[in-house]
Amino acid sequence: MAIRQAASSARTTTAFGAGGGTALGPTSPEGPSASRTFRTASEDNLKPPKGRNLLNSTDEFRVVSWNVEHNGTDSKGKAERWDLAMDVLTQLSPHVLLRQELTRAEMHGQRMVWAEARRLGNHTPFLASATRESANPTGVYVDRDLCDPVQAFSHGTNLWHPICNPVVQLMDAPTPLSLASFHLCPYDPGTRAREAKRLAVLRRPDMEAILGGDCNSEPHRQSDETAEPTDWSQVEDRSLFEARTIERDGERVTDTLPDEILAGGNDGPPVFVDLAHYAATVLSQKDPDPLAATASLWRKDQGPRRRIDRIYATPRIAQALIRVEVIVTDEVIESSDHAPVIATFSLSALRQALTPESVRAA
Repeated sequence: MAIRQAASSARTTTAFGAGGGTALGPTSPEGPSASRTFRTASEDNLKPPKGRNLLNSTDEFRVVSWNVEHNGTDSKGKAERWDLAMDVLTQLSPHVLLRQELTRAEMHGQRMVWAEARRLGNHTPFLASATRESANPTGVYVDRDLCDPVQAFSHGTNLWHPICNPVVQLMDAPTPLSLASFHLCPYDPGTRAREAKRLAVLRRPDMEAILGGDCNSEPHRQSDETAEPTDWSQVEDRSLFEARTIERDGERVTDTLPDEILAGGNDGPPVFVDLAHYAATVLSQKDPDPLAATASLWRKDQGPRRRIDRIYATPRIAQALIRVEVIVTDEVIESSDHAPVIATFSLSALRQALTPESVRAA
């Protein structure tokens, strides 16, 4: 998907609530990192339905997950990065947007939330309540032309960041679709594992689900990833080593527990499917690379970029997937330290996945 490059001319700056609330420290993006070459893995497991036209662009349903650092605002409420992020999102044109780090978005009657919904188009926003631990809640935006909201939940008990969890009916499909934006704990593997188990409960027998967010941990099938495993001895930021590793068999290794819980298939089928892994191994997608790294786009002291931002879905929903893309452009790098991930589904196949066989046969 083509995204225009960042403009060099001066931009109009938006300000939200300058001088109000608790001040956040300023950020200093370090600019783009050197380009990298990726390989693509292959695996034959879950098979998509046959006979589906993957080239019909009018049959697309797009889900984007993006952590926009501190909601694109600085300590004075100026929102140059937010404006730029909205330009990116407008071009991606998501039907569902799963957002992380909606910092202070509850202020001033959720003004920034509604401003974002207007920039997206005919979208209804949902904002989870911030926890005591973090002022960075999550949110979900849904396109009302396709998604009819029927329920909305905010899960925050024993979580570092809340889970924003609306439920929608997709057009006339009878099975509800649960949507969730999450942001796992940045510093404690034990908390992340507990949060992943909470996410696993969102899979219910009476509905399907799509969830996405910042996992702050790596995928468990490391040999399938296009990036080489992290060499922690070469990572300058030693606090990141403490935050992103766990002890196994007497050794410190990369934390992959959340992905094991969500998509590991321990003693049976997985709870969810990692859509980027599915695109690479089942759909054999190679270009663009669905397993491309997502963060950090700014930090130079944390080693190579990793694929810590992921979108998951229940297995039936995964079978409607067309492709997964990681968007890294000059605009994205200027907007946030994370890249947006976009999962594109066949709308007709998605509706079919949300229609029980008994209903289709009637």
